[in-house]
Amino acid sequence: MPRPFDLLVIGDANPDVVVGPVPRAPEFGQREQLVETGRMLLGGSAAITACGAARLGLRVAFAGRVGDDAAGAFVRTVLAERGVDVSALATDPELPTPLTTVLTHGADRAILTAPGCLTATGPRDVPDRLLAASRHVHAGSFFLMPRLARSLGGIFARARGHGAATSLDTNDDPAQCWAPELLGPVLKFVDVLLPNAAEARALAAALAPASPELALASPELAPESPEGDGADIGPATAAAALARLGPLVVLKDGAAGALAHDGAVLTRTAAVPADPVDTVGAGDSFDAGFIAAVLHGLDLPAALSLAAACGALSTRAHGGTEAQPTWDEARAAALTTRPGSTA
Repeated sequence: MPRPFDLLVIGDANPDVVVGPVPRAPEFGQREQLVETGRMLLGGSAAITACGAARLGLRVAFAGRVGDDAAGAFVRTVLAERGVDVSALATDPELPTPLTTVLTHGADRAILTAPGCLTATGPRDVPDRLLAASRHVHAGSFFLMPRLARSLGGIFARARGHGAATSLDTNDDPAQCWAPELLGPVLKFVDVLLPNAAEARALAAALAPASPELALASPELAPESPEGDGADIGPATAAAALARLGPLVVLKDGAAGALAHDGAVLTRTAAVPADPVDTVGAGDSFDAGFIAAVLHGLDLPAALSLAAACGALSTRAHGGTEAQPTWDEARAAALTTRPGSTA
């Protein structure tokens, strides 16, 4: 019997105030500086992924929390307008909706987030009826929601019990600790881990001391681009190390394209050529593309290429959701990439 939803996305949803391009070091001292653009757009890794998946034609539901305020109403309205079911988007009676300010500088950005009700988001915000009604369950921004993070392993276990696949994009850890004691047990229930290159290196380094079997220094996993003290490891090395903990690791590497590692085989794809207007949310659109491709039955190289296309095409406009592609657009763009290679 078909399930009502292809995808349930769990996690963060908030307005993004995107400002820029800004000077590399904005001046304090009450100096007023002018920038070219300033926009309020839908943000949050999970929310951007949900919108991207809906744009690709998936039936998407969202579970999370916003405040009882104008920012929360904005988030709820925009998600619904993008075709995302928000019946499980809870309203916090006390804490405000999270708010993120994104300062752009060329292809780089600084992200300032006031977490608001993210700290209160927890397992009660994820109805079991939606876990049972979805083919795939995805979570974003692991480190921004400590209460949800502590219960995510159980949530994913229940999703798997209902026959759903699972995926996780941890995003950055503001504390730069990467919580191996918290994340390690969750990875046992994650089918697909979706970090970017920097996150993958940090996650592998944090998890390795607790998992000697990773053997990061083995010859076949030698760093591609060691730096100075040799502490850095390359993307493929990090992906291989994390894959040994269980999940398929699908790694976003910007202009270098993307790669996947299942613990034995490395698959790569080239980037889709792009002249980005704004890279905010590109990784989240990549996530949506990969999930949609897998649910459409594409093999790993094709799914990797389509995900790379979704990430690249999303940079055509400001904000994370304004230029997300349709399925046909993404498929056409994916054909311009070098086919995925394995090693």
